[in-house]
Amino acid sequence: MADYAIGDLQGCFKEFSRLLKRVDFNPSKDHLYLVGDIVARGPDSLACLDYIYRHQDSMTVTLGNHDLHMVACHYLNKPINPKDKLGDIFDSKKLPNYIAYLQTQPLALYLAQHNSFISHAGLNPDWSIKSALKHAQFAQRCYQSANAKHFFEKMYQPHPTVWHENLNDFDKFRYIVNYFTRMRFLTSSNTLELSAKGAINDNKSLTAWFTHPNIKALEKNLIFGHWAALEGVTQLNHIHALDTGCVWGGALTMIDLQTKQKIVEKSTLLSK
Repeated sequence: MADYAIGDLQGCFKEFSRLLKRVDFNPSKDHLYLVGDIVARGPDSLACLDYIYRHQDSMTVTLGNHDLHMVACHYLNKPINPKDKLGDIFDSKKLPNYIAYLQTQPLALYLAQHNSFISHAGLNPDWSIKSALKHAQFAQRCYQSANAKHFFEKMYQPHPTVWHENLNDFDKFRYIVNYFTRMRFLTSSNTLELSAKGAINDNKSLTAWFTHPNIKALEKNLIFGHWAALEGVTQLNHIHALDTGCVWGGALTMIDLQTKQKIVEKSTLLSK
């Protein structure tokens, strides 16, 4: 019995299948945690999503921004971006099942047996693990609720710069979702900067979220994806970046949660 986590699939089913074969993944006894962005931009998002759906008892997804965007497009009847290559999913008769399944999945989780916190984009430095899980559960209730459509409508509005309990539920939802699915850089005042997407040294006025003292002092492992420009490198032993840009010609990375050993499968896609 083994537990693994894997970086952003983004429709890279061929590499996904090869990694599962390399570790002899057995759905009857092993478990796979996917850090999000299982769909979009790659050649076969449908195959990735369908495999996960068919093996859902042995799979857990911490939803990413692309996953939530796909669910939002469904709820809002919003045209999909051709660049996301999601047409096969939206044409599938199983689309309602896929959407319902994704809505059952969390934004974050903590695995005590592996001393590991998992989410798509990381951990807000102002949050403890306990408070982060509480926030994630609040957001999950929102996107699972009968009012889910209205939460998705508000998801694209400007990010609230400061958290306070007087925020309405829609603003709280957006604030939480942005930290869990879109975070990369923080400003000097420790607020979220959503426009910068490059490598750490591309902007000297911003800092990577995982270099914050609160994160560096954690005695727990943080496992995340979302930031392909890092190329899997954080320089911190307890911070594990799994998005190594498979869809952009890099690689797909898996980690054994017990040993923290990484297994890498080179992308078959041409670099862009």
